[in-house]
Amino acid sequence: MALQGPEELGEQVEEPEDLDDQDASSISPAEEITMPGGPGGDDEPEEALLLPWDRFSAWLHCICVVGFDLELGQAVEVIYPHHSKLSEKEKTSICYLSFPDSNSGCLGDTQFCFRFRQGSNRKSSLGVFLETTDRDAPPCLKREQGHYYGYVYFRQVRDKSLKRGYFQKSLVLISKLPYVTFFHSLLKIMAPEYFEKQEPCLEAACNDMDRWPTPHPGRILTLPIMGVVIKVRIPTSYDKPGTSQLVQSAQSDSQVSIVLPTIHEVDLFRCFYPVFFHIQMLWELVLLGEALVVMAPSPAESSDTVLALVSCISPLRYSSDFRPYFTIHDSEFKEYTTRTQAPPSVILGVTNPFFAKTLQHWPHIIRIGDMKQAGEMAKQMKVKKLKNLKTLDSKPGVYTAYKPYLNRDEDIIKQLQKGVQQKRPSAAQNAILRRYFLELTQSFIIPLERYVASLMPLQKSISPWKSPPQLRAFISQDFMKTLEKAGPQLTSRLKGDWIGLYRNFLKSPNFDGWFRNRRREMTQKLEALHLEALCEEDLQQRVQMHSEVETVDLVLKLKDKLTQAEREQLPVRPGTVAKLRAHIDAVILALPEDLQGILHKPSTP
Repeated sequence: MALQGPEELGEQVEEPEDLDDQDASSISPAEEITMPGGPGGDDEPEEALLLPWDRFSAWLHCICVVGFDLELGQAVEVIYPHHSKLSEKEKTSICYLSFPDSNSGCLGDTQFCFRFRQGSNRKSSLGVFLETTDRDAPPCLKREQGHYYGYVYFRQVRDKSLKRGYFQKSLVLISKLPYVTFFHSLLKIMAPEYFEKQEPCLEAACNDMDRWPTPHPGRILTLPIMGVVIKVRIPTSYDKPGTSQLVQSAQSDSQVSIVLPTIHEVDLFRCFYPVFFHIQMLWELVLLGEALVVMAPSPAESSDTVLALVSCISPLRYSSDFRPYFTIHDSEFKEYTTRTQAPPSVILGVTNPFFAKTLQHWPHIIRIGDMKQAGEMAKQMKVKKLKNLKTLDSKPGVYTAYKPYLNRDEDIIKQLQKGVQQKRPSAAQNAILRRYFLELTQSFIIPLERYVASLMPLQKSISPWKSPPQLRAFISQDFMKTLEKAGPQLTSRLKGDWIGLYRNFLKSPNFDGWFRNRRREMTQKLEALHLEALCEEDLQQRVQMHSEVETVDLVLKLKDKLTQAEREQLPVRPGTVAKLRAHIDAVILALPEDLQGILHKPSTP
């Protein structure tokens, strides 16, 4: 999906109308979906085929309750639904990651999230269906392949009736979806009820979720849960980057209790406030996939900051590993803390002071103090300077020897400082910072998009009777030559060593992930254009010029194209697949009956 400017990049990109007028038009033409009507939405044709627990599984893998046992330590007490599968290694990861470190001192209720490797290559029976729902999602909101997210609601309160003197328990939602804001909002409804009413309440919540429509990008959903109705819109890759996802309330929304303006965005300003003099340098470090560790006083601050870092290069997807909350018990602890090799491309969020020693050889360390209200931190913010230290003291700040490629943008610093002085609402500060990061990332990516678009063969080179032409190779030197006249200077006022930044980026996992995705999309586009060209041909006339053997060969090849189009959800014009199916049927009918019996299968609707 191109990030910006269809007129600049030579590709047609759909953009939604205003949300008030938005309907299924914001969804790709290949999939026309009726917008849901009442609570829970109307059934889609494909959703009518879903089995019990399939709808639940489209949102969550399972729900866990993790408690503390004096003899066993942390243990998974409940997994719901009961048929959900977790390996022992996954259960161990969930146990350790669901509780704050003892030194965090989290009394009361705490919410945070973690991310851990999937222990086994288990395949979902919903695989193909979920791929369809995932196809139109923005890169940063696609379903995780090899990892799970854990969304935690942890409660620690004094209880003299217990031997330890404290009640400690976590309710954890395990999901492949990075909908952090949505799942935290869901937990705020579910967890207090669960701690009061226990497992029957959990069963009721899961039954509610199994009646939800699946999370199709572009759809506005009303989701009933435990007597509350949440209204959300799932973003789509066709949305204009940076536009608000706010769902406008209407007269018919009288039953809606909560309207979530976003399902995934964290408050960037609040997260970056302790180090906001260095936001541009942090953007460069994340863009280049540098090894970063965030040291914070609690899992909530650790996970929020890591998620803010990952999202600051949006709409570019962060392609390396990241762990919003990482502990010494993590199965990757040795792999990520070894000194025998350079630190890996990963962002870690930690709270245990032990990491200050274990990771002091890492090149970039962000130390976060307690996140207070923005106004209260102004003094500390002005005093703090970037330090270049070999050892780590306890003061908040960014510790690195990294020299940024770009000159610092003083305007954004002044604008945010002015907002603090004038007590501008945090939401407005967050919007300013998110817009700044978006424009910076787009200025960086547009030249790459423009060059990659030039690698696409001309449409006139596509012949229905030859294999689709190949994309031309990405040649770094050729791309660099384009920067002189069509570089980021066209859209960004920032000066500095842009060439050096690009040169480093082309060696990073983020470039590799971005280019793989663009190459796959463009290859699918070529396949789709080839398919459309085939549909425009007079196949009957062609068949008359060839032998039966050649005709059978043609039918088999066309069937393969049809299978590919459906399996890969090729971006063809509406009606193309049905047209090709009709062509195949017509060609088969022109063959002798014995061959028809072998080749002809009834068309599926």
